[in-house]
Amino acid sequence: MNAPTPAAQPLDLSIIIVSWNVKTLLAACLRSVAAGQGDLALETIVVDGASADGSAAMVAAQFPWVRLIACGENVGFPRGNNIGIEKAAGRHILLLNPDTEVVGDALSVLVAYLDGHPEVGGVGPMLLNPDGSVQSSRRRFPTLLTGLLESTWLAPAGPGVLRRYYAQDLPDDAEADIDWVVGACLMVPRQVSAQVGGMDEAYFMYSEELDWCRRIKDAGWKVRYLPSAKVIHHEGKSSEQAVTARHINFQRAKLRYFYKFHSQGTAWILRVVLLKNYTFQLLVELAKGVIGHRRQLRWQRVRAYWQVLLSGLKPAGM
Repeated sequence: MNAPTPAAQPLDLSIIIVSWNVKTLLAACLRSVAAGQGDLALETIVVDGASADGSAAMVAAQFPWVRLIACGENVGFPRGNNIGIEKAAGRHILLLNPDTEVVGDALSVLVAYLDGHPEVGGVGPMLLNPDGSVQSSRRRFPTLLTGLLESTWLAPAGPGVLRRYYAQDLPDDAEADIDWVVGACLMVPRQVSAQVGGMDEAYFMYSEELDWCRRIKDAGWKVRYLPSAKVIHHEGKSSEQAVTARHINFQRAKLRYFYKFHSQGTAWILRVVLLKNYTFQLLVELAKGVIGHRRQLRWQRVRAYWQVLLSGLKPAGM
């Protein structure tokens, strides 16, 4: 098990893990960090969002080398990372999800890459599903059409648009300049974070890494995908605990991004279409429930979509 780096030794890396109710996965993540430390001088900071599953106590008891910040509430992903960034002392900062596992020397590979490429302001590894298949983790910046199609029933109407958005035209095993990478594992030099600022806390969850990478690129830095570093990602284990909130947070975050980086009018158009989409989905699920098709599931979805509509999908932070 790795141990705290002596204070006199400069830190190569600060790893920040924001966790909520994923104790078992968090423990596996921390074990993988310990196994993958190599010769790096690093610190690991866990920001726990008032987990009810004993996560904080587990970290304190089993991983004494971890710096634990136990919050009194679920502060969300952006704010949690900002809390960690404020405490971080490393030359580079790694945002790492608690539902990930570092593979081999991925940490050293990412650090060495940033050290050797001063033009790069953010780098993400190849993310793998638990079965070893490649997980989509590279993105181009969304257009209004992307926003209208992504995660709606209209998605099948524009496969080419989403294929380009998900950068599926790029080979999985080739290094690439990209607009943004999924925040499950994203490493940035400290100087970049200092220049562009922390994550936008109005997002709470979803699109915060898109926003951050957009600001990093707007400041003149490159964002790069590096498949020689690999990390396993057990996707969505925190958000699946609150399905309705996931719908609301995802779409409100999308709207905030368009409001900030496109225009108020663009965000308004997108909001109207999304609300009509959820109305259509609610009516479809209601009809299926009435005729008795998997009735329990249908009523669950009806309730979820109704709560989304009640939220009004006002852009996050607006």
